[in-house]
Amino acid sequence: MACRRAAKGGVFLIYLDNAATSFPKPPSVVKAVTGVMEKIGGNPGRAGHRGALAGGRIMNRCRELAAEYGGLSSPDRVIFCLNCTDALNMAIRGTLRTGDEVLVSHAEHNAVMRPLMGYHDAGKITVRILPPDSRGILSPETVAAAVTPRTALMILCHASNVTGQIQPAREIARVCHAAGVPLLLDAAQTAGTEDIASVHADMVAMPGHKGLLGPMGTGLLLLGDQVLPRPLREGGTGSASESLRQPSMLPDRLESGTANLPGIAGLAQGLKFMLAHRAAIAEYEHILSERLRRGLEQIPGVTLYTGAAGLPHVGVVSFNVQGMDSGEAADRLNRAGIAVRGGLHCAPSIHAWLGTAGAVRASLGPFNTEHDVDALVEAVENMSQT
Repeated sequence: MACRRAAKGGVFLIYLDNAATSFPKPPSVVKAVTGVMEKIGGNPGRAGHRGALAGGRIMNRCRELAAEYGGLSSPDRVIFCLNCTDALNMAIRGTLRTGDEVLVSHAEHNAVMRPLMGYHDAGKITVRILPPDSRGILSPETVAAAVTPRTALMILCHASNVTGQIQPAREIARVCHAAGVPLLLDAAQTAGTEDIASVHADMVAMPGHKGLLGPMGTGLLLLGDQVLPRPLREGGTGSASESLRQPSMLPDRLESGTANLPGIAGLAQGLKFMLAHRAAIAEYEHILSERLRRGLEQIPGVTLYTGAAGLPHVGVVSFNVQGMDSGEAADRLNRAGIAVRGGLHCAPSIHAWLGTAGAVRASLGPFNTEHDVDALVEAVENMSQT
């Protein structure tokens, strides 16, 4: 899967921060973004001229590709968002009502916990964090036992952005459906490598700029047939302009204002690339992450936080070097030309469970190489000896 990707003179020698945003992008993605800005220029749904119609066709094609990946009944159930955080807020705020109870895993990102705790602190909802087993797995049995008549939503982080560990989402979805509780899946770290359609979640939030290989400023909310969130934003949709009220039909119900057409054009190409290579990308990232894990665990003084061995995980490997703050370690690696991320990764709950005050995170992508992995291992080994 790998190719040499950084142009000569680029800012990175080795890029290992794909959990934040994938880099580089396939050339077709870059070409699509610039193509819209150079050749189309129309505002989709806001006119009948060629530019607007061409933009509309691009958006429709992107919806079709996303619906194919998510196993949706209609492309209209693909909602364009600003990013995964926006998609999560749309699902959460559009579903919950005063008096509801929400179940979440121990590994949730602040994109989930902050809107929930805002409601919780205002006395509007109850939030219950479900405990994992000793391996960091949230069992379906734990979810089933936690459901009460007030449970209105289950939110599951499909894979931790700290440990990379994948949760048993399919089994948890079956439990939720049997109890009549909708499941919102946070696929920030699994979209593009995992089979999302087979989970059968009611709502799936995903970033366009990570595993889907699209530009920043893009995201998707995929809606199952049984859910219809209230709008997070209301305004012009280019449809039903005679009405002073928000349209009820999808996708217009949840999409107001001018769309990020250059970003969506790039996202369509990222989806196309991903759909053609998903299995190979997933296998390749797994091979690289295992190589990195094996290399780091041989270094004295390095502690790994990668989930239980033998369980499924994405290409995320987090670690600490004894006697060194994670931020300091990440800065030293960054100065050496290896792009990683230190700190809490906007996921303090799982760091609390792990008992860490932060960690260094290396995250693999389809354009990384074994050389990249070995260079990081060598740099950490040298750093641990100083």
